[in-house]
Amino acid sequence: MSGTTWVYIMLGIYIVYCFYWGLKGYFTEKTSSGYAIAGRSIPFFAFLMAATAASFSGWTFVGHPGQIWSQGMAYAFASFYVLTIPITGAFFAKRNWLLGKRYGFVTPGDMFAYYYNNEAVRWLTVLTAFLYSIFYSGLQLISAAALFYWVAGVPQTLGLIIMAFIVWFYVVTGGLKASTWVGVLQFLLLVGGIILLGYYVITSDAIGGWTAFSQKIKALDDRYTKVPGLLNFGLGGGWTAAMILTYMFALMGIQSSPAFTLWNFGIKSPKPLAWQQVFMSTFVVGLALFYFTAFQGLGAKILELEGVIAPKVDGDVVPMLMTQFLPGPVLGLVFLGAIAAIHSTAAPYIGTGGTILLRDVYWRYIRKQEASHSEQIWVNRALSTAVTLAAVVVSLTARDAIVMIGGFATAFGFVMYLLLLGVHWGWRFPSLGATLGMIAGIVACFLTYYVWRYPLSMHTAFWGLFAGLTVAYLCRGLGAIDSEETRQRQAEVRSWLDSVDGPSENGKKWRKWMKILVPIWFFFAIGPACLLGNKAFSFCGFPALWSWQIVWWILGIVMMWALCFKAEMSTTSDEQIRRADDEEMIVIKEV
Repeated sequence: MSGTTWVYIMLGIYIVYCFYWGLKGYFTEKTSSGYAIAGRSIPFFAFLMAATAASFSGWTFVGHPGQIWSQGMAYAFASFYVLTIPITGAFFAKRNWLLGKRYGFVTPGDMFAYYYNNEAVRWLTVLTAFLYSIFYSGLQLISAAALFYWVAGVPQTLGLIIMAFIVWFYVVTGGLKASTWVGVLQFLLLVGGIILLGYYVITSDAIGGWTAFSQKIKALDDRYTKVPGLLNFGLGGGWTAAMILTYMFALMGIQSSPAFTLWNFGIKSPKPLAWQQVFMSTFVVGLALFYFTAFQGLGAKILELEGVIAPKVDGDVVPMLMTQFLPGPVLGLVFLGAIAAIHSTAAPYIGTGGTILLRDVYWRYIRKQEASHSEQIWVNRALSTAVTLAAVVVSLTARDAIVMIGGFATAFGFVMYLLLLGVHWGWRFPSLGATLGMIAGIVACFLTYYVWRYPLSMHTAFWGLFAGLTVAYLCRGLGAIDSEETRQRQAEVRSWLDSVDGPSENGKKWRKWMKILVPIWFFFAIGPACLLGNKAFSFCGFPALWSWQIVWWILGIVMMWALCFKAEMSTTSDEQIRRADDEEMIVIKEV
């Protein structure tokens, strides 16, 4: 059978699996919280895999090798998001669950509006969630359309609509639980597909195996194997050390996004968090990215210079490699891996976007908290459909490289650090500062992407949070004061969190060390000192910069283990879970 035939066979099996979970949810989910946050019952295994798949998406599968082909190993520092994404989870995820369980929060807007005693932050969270969802889901659909065109010859607009329909169907019918269980399969396909494609590229006759590959890398221009400099005094400037670091900030916004906060509310127990952050993300996905996406990206550059392939844009690279080097059954499997990667992220963002619009706008302000379960579920479906259509519009009109669109989307998630740092770790700025800071952060994101792109070669995400924190603390410095009710509410939340999630004596010692070691790791692995990697050391045929990345990835695994387990940032005891169950103080109405 031809490769195209295998693609359609594999796609058909995948669609059946997706539709099964969607229809199962349609007939079983009868409550608003059951549909929106899976009744707070997502099990250990499902969250472990689905959350990882959602963190590493179509831009990882398609865009990441394409940017390595375009920009060289300086862009390959983006592979460090296998650490920076779960670091955000270590900071906030467990505490999201604890607060959601105690106070009954359904959306992040519930949590922020309660803590800051301010409905404006709810609306700003809704806006952030909507912007994030449409841009991030839109880039996934761009990837899907390009891939379907190259592999099966389907016109891009038609392919985009088909892929959007698949994800729309199982999301709107089954809710968050359906998205999660489909995500389990998607994780396996995502990682397996990256590894298979990288293996076939490097072992192909055109490349000639590892020895030949490493020799050909040495012949590449320095701009493909070195970081160009510290920063650029102006706009843009390429993948300088400053851009690498601040781009990693943008990707930290994935797990601080409203969608992930809502997902944290939906898990049955926070016990899988540490394992997801250290093992599934940092180690398993790290293995695929630090080796096999680099095989694809640098392999594509070598093949282009030898006249074997001729990509025009970054999105062409992976589809060209697939059609050129994969035999029929493997082509079908890797194609499915790419589609799974794309859907694994589009699905939760479309679903949670609809839920946030439902609960924070329709339920609270239009229906005045009086709608039935059935009405909420159907309106949620309608709003998820609206988010899907908006994402399709973005994908039809976007012209940038897909990873740049993704970075713009995740910048909105990173701005949410402003509110999360206040709620979870007690950063002190007034409620007015939280509101004006969020407005400033969102405006700064648009200005530093669409008007003055990347000042000082620093990413939009940095400028967004920098503007937000500056304005928030200016409000404090200028004398803005919260009401007595707000101060009492925040003091109660702080007191409960400190009592239920205080570290043990051993954990306190580890946290003191991690306050030093984590910044050191950032400085050397992805900060200004990454310039040392241009000439630092080399081993096993890897060029110096690639060797630097591998070593700091391995050290990063140890750092994440220490942060999540030894410093107790992500571990949870049975006593903590018992207290969250027994000390409920529900402040949110469901129907």
